Amino acid sequence: MAMAQVVVDEWEQTPTALRLVVSTPETNGWRRGASLAQRRAARARMVRRRRRTLVIAALIAGLVVLAWPGHAFGGENSVGLSTDLATSSVLSAGMDYVVQPGDTVDTIARLINPVQPVLARRALVRELGSAVVVPGEHVIVP
Repeated sequence: MAMAQVVVDEWEQTPTALRLVVSTPETNGWRRGASLAQRRAARARMVRRRRRTLVIAALIAGLVVLAWPGHAFGGENSVGLSTDLATSSVLSAGMDYVVQPGDTVDTIARLINPVQPVLARRALVRELGSAVVVPGEHVIVP
């Protein structure tokens, strides 16, 4: 912006010359820094970054929920029984079973895993070290 300045002789008080002065636009002394457009753009970037971070955190949390308790979503226990059936079966892992008269390894295996007793029988034989059980014997269900 250009301004005109009148040069006055200080003794005579009459204008002696006219001079063109280039002036700079005045800025408020209290407002410095980035412009409003720059601040809005920075805020928009920050909001996008926060949203992206929240989406990533939600995806990671979802994967952890799905992967961590794998046995709760269709896994199997040590004798090959699905966890849904294992919770409804007569005997579950870690229980102490007292052998009754007439029980065999096969009948106990059917109590543990009614779907595939062969897997339960293998685990029982491995646990007991024998394929023979005696009435009154305590068996920890594998």
